[in-house]
Amino acid sequence: MNNKADRIIIFDTTLRDGEQSPGATLNVDEKLTIALSLARLGVDVIEAGFPYASPGDFEAVQKIAEAVGIEGGPTICGLSRATEQDIKTAAEALKPAAKKRIHTFLATSDIHLAYKLKKTRQEVLDIVPEMVAYAKSLVDDVEFSPEDAGRSDPEFLYQVLERAIAAGATTVNIPDTVGYLTPSEFGSLIKGINDNVPNIDKAVISVHGHNDLGLAVANFLEAVKNGARQLECTINGIGERAGNAALEELVMALHVRRQYFNTFLGRPADSTEPLTNINTKEIYRTSRLVSNLTGMMVQPNKAIVGANAFAHESGIHQDGVLKNKLTYEIMDAESIGLTNNQIVLGKLSGRNAFRSCLKELGFELSETDLNKAFLRFKDVADKKKEITDWDLEAIVNDEINTAPELFRLELVQVSCGDNARPTATVTLRTPDGKELMDAAIGTGPVDAIYKAINRVVNIPNELIEFSVKSVTAGIDAMGEVTIRLRHEGRIYSGHAANTDIIVASARAYISALNRLYAALQQKGVKEEIPQTANV
Repeated sequence: MNNKADRIIIFDTTLRDGEQSPGATLNVDEKLTIALSLARLGVDVIEAGFPYASPGDFEAVQKIAEAVGIEGGPTICGLSRATEQDIKTAAEALKPAAKKRIHTFLATSDIHLAYKLKKTRQEVLDIVPEMVAYAKSLVDDVEFSPEDAGRSDPEFLYQVLERAIAAGATTVNIPDTVGYLTPSEFGSLIKGINDNVPNIDKAVISVHGHNDLGLAVANFLEAVKNGARQLECTINGIGERAGNAALEELVMALHVRRQYFNTFLGRPADSTEPLTNINTKEIYRTSRLVSNLTGMMVQPNKAIVGANAFAHESGIHQDGVLKNKLTYEIMDAESIGLTNNQIVLGKLSGRNAFRSCLKELGFELSETDLNKAFLRFKDVADKKKEITDWDLEAIVNDEINTAPELFRLELVQVSCGDNARPTATVTLRTPDGKELMDAAIGTGPVDAIYKAINRVVNIPNELIEFSVKSVTAGIDAMGEVTIRLRHEGRIYSGHAANTDIIVASARAYISALNRLYAALQQKGVKEEIPQTANV
């Protein structure tokens, strides 16, 4: 594929750049779960991580390369700085993948050269071809990024890209690293590269951009019009600072407005062929999965996947939609996999019916995970009259995609009221198997629960975010709780769902504390756990 191709490559960096969102740290199993979902979604390239950054990242990239990078699957990519050790480590992690790519980068803006790299332009011109050639000796598919290209001198940028391509780069990525450019500027930058890099026809032009000014998606669409054929994006737009260009917004913009974009890709204007390989019906489920595992909630008014994206409150809008959806909807909710179907399941439903419904929703569970989810389903079915597909998603995500169970909640009980002092009693099983009970008074029931849990767990932390939302409408709806807490500058997230939001709140907090405790164990820090109750 070159820059005259009539299809857009979707390069997903949720597991690399997306994971750099504060508090979005994922363990190896969670990364693998997301990677499998991205493969079902149909992304062309999965940037699985930065192998040299840590043993955990190396292991995640290696496992994803082995389990997801199978024949016929997506290309698995590993990031590396332009150094031999980084590149060698990336190649080692990627070995199991059928299609592997090394993505190496070096800054080119004067501000980065002067203050970060402390190198001259000539030194960069010497390093880039040497490192790209080294990467090329290890894998066939090499991508090069001139970091902070958006603020680089265009003439110098052209020289760097020409040398990278001559050394074997098959993709050259143009990052707006700090989210500085406007759409017209980004479009002009891509056009300039197409017009002034002599060997640009031998590589695909890719774009990467951050959303600091809220322009990332608009910038990418303008880049497409000027010859970019790979888009580097993340699910829900997560990433450093204000995030990255959102995959779901880019894909649906190209899907809904393909007649507009067709001509820029050399197609007949009326062509109905998709512009990407994405299975759009997997978008919503992938969005929910990433949100649950990272603890990064999707705001209700978020384009495409927000709770209000297909909601209508205005009487005029409601009337129009009832008469014809096209009056106020430019896309069908079902096109992203969002339905309002009621799953006909209840407390008398059997395991096979439950498995069948999950399969229809796209969940393929092992026997062990199916048993866990089925037991939880039975518990919810005893409390709810109707089980929706959203309820089933919440059950699976809460039961299967959980943090390591180090501390386990055995009991939570609260007493509160307008003339009472909110009091909570909790019983936890500690990592060494002891069952401990404690109680505390708080400003409200949740505050009391968290204070009681902290007295047992004894790990200093600061709660910085607490949010609750209902999965479905109705008084018996399941409530989803997401919390984020901070310890020594790092943020850890927890998520849980239950028909009782008090229970969900306690489980979410335990989930986050388990992530924190696991991180402390990896660092060899021993936190003292009380040996007796403090009631």
